Amino acid sequence: MSYLYLGIAIVAEVIATSFLKQSEGFTKAVPTAIMAAGYGVAFYCLSLALRGMPTGVAYAIWSGVAIVLIAAIAWIFQGQKLDLPAVAGIALIIAGVIVMNVFSKVTGH
Repeated sequence: MSYLYLGIAIVAEVIATSFLKQSEGFTKAVPTAIMAAGYGVAFYCLSLALRGMPTGVAYAIWSGVAIVLIAAIAWIFQGQKLDLPAVAGIALIIAGVIVMNVFSKVTGH
């Protein structure tokens, strides 16, 4: 269940962060409300995920997956460019999350 809660937390955080830009400094009500609700769901689900997994592992997965998803959304929907060093950095983040989950004894599986 911890990974399910973590997955929901990540998706909610990615949605919230995407709407953070759309809120234009909290001047638009609907994007601001979606952003606030998203962060609320994200942190609540993260707190549930932490019942069954170490904080460092959960946060490493959360941040790594979220960085990749946010960068992809910004590239696809907001026209932000990713150069080769950015793509290489994202690939290293993905590799780190995979190594941590497959080979580390700290992840609890």
